[in-house]
Amino acid sequence: MKRLFAGLLGLALLAGCAPTPILPLPARDTLQDFAIEARFALKLTQPDGRQESAGGRLSWTHENGMDRVLLANPLGIGLAEIDAAPGHAVLRTGDGKVYRAEEPDQLLAAATGQPLPLSRLPAWLLGRAAPAGTLERDAHTRPLRLQEDGWLIEYRYSDDNPDALPQQLQASGHNIELRLRIETWKSQP
Repeated sequence: MKRLFAGLLGLALLAGCAPTPILPLPARDTLQDFAIEARFALKLTQPDGRQESAGGRLSWTHENGMDRVLLANPLGIGLAEIDAAPGHAVLRTGDGKVYRAEEPDQLLAAATGQPLPLSRLPAWLLGRAAPAGTLERDAHTRPLRLQEDGWLIEYRYSDDNPDALPQQLQASGHNIELRLRIETWKSQP
């Protein structure tokens, strides 16, 4: 029995090590659904001037207008999970608390006391400004800076490819600074 278990465990480990085929990403302008793996750093400045910081890992899937965001500390221990769809958003914390709201922005404001625009982040990741926003492009026609509703989003890339997706993103506004270092992009089918 021990040999059977050891053999199955070995096969499972080998299967986990098998390379996963990486599908090419569509051009940034046509990309709709995606998943990213990233590191994040969040800094909040309180009204009294105190600063609070947090950081860790982020896994985000944006598909069919729905979002699933998993946040973990730098050691990989789960901090929070956010599920958002039109008209419904849920935040589950690592300590078992559950928050619900109709919109993800309302949810985060109620749970954290901060106006984090989760609903705009998928568009911001791809450099898509709302009609009232402004977008500045770099020499390769990629998004460089986006300004919208009191927020400044800045982009950095790992190469000169005109269709490259950002490797780093910094969003600053409303006494909040969010930095993402994106490790992987995947197109969702």
